[in-house]
Amino acid sequence: MSANVARIRKELKGLGEKERAEVSQRFFKTGPGEYGEGDVFVGVRVPDLRRMAKRHREIPIRDIKLLLKSKIHEERFLALLVLVLRYQNGNESVKKRIYRLYLNSTRHINNWDLVDVTSPAIVGHFLSDKDRTPLYDLAGSTSLWERRIAIISTLFFIRQKDFEDTLAIARRLLADPEDLIHKAVGWMLREVGKRDQKAEESFLRIHYRKMPRTMLRYAIERFPERPRQQFLKGRI
Repeated sequence: MSANVARIRKELKGLGEKERAEVSQRFFKTGPGEYGEGDVFVGVRVPDLRRMAKRHREIPIRDIKLLLKSKIHEERFLALLVLVLRYQNGNESVKKRIYRLYLNSTRHINNWDLVDVTSPAIVGHFLSDKDRTPLYDLAGSTSLWERRIAIISTLFFIRQKDFEDTLAIARRLLADPEDLIHKAVGWMLREVGKRDQKAEESFLRIHYRKMPRTMLRYAIERFPERPRQQFLKGRI
């Protein structure tokens, strides 16, 4: 273990709160057979992790890789936050290296908060002016987390009012068996609707009857009550 990693682990341990760790273990479904099975929390608050990431943003890539492989959730989260900071301030060569490291580390990006906070900033940004085929490959993965990365990464495009890939990947994930994907797709459709209500409604009119209920509920959460109920009751 490097001195940097030892120092970071000591700092995380000092910031950890036992009660918060216990709550997180339940909230992030870490029990046997649950999506976060085996994940271990020490109970560090996200604002503290963000401050730590800024302080440790210059640690070597080899130390980031060590943290990414940790069984401790907050160590992986911290490593990913550092990668986002390095990506945002890096040249094109640095960005490419971090993007590749990210996609080579998806087995360690294995809970929804890790995906949601980081994938738009790295994967979405990197692919915004490039061939987006990697997102479709991720969408077809057997890994729940890679599929979530595929759809959540498109949040970067949505913010640029570019909806094509979000809607295409959403179509691919309509029959996904995982509730966390239903929520993610519904959320991204809702984000499309915030920018272009007609684009979201057009998609929903075609596909809403085939959608899992959770996906539909997330997608129409901001709709006025009357059309929301019409969608829920299949009357559109």
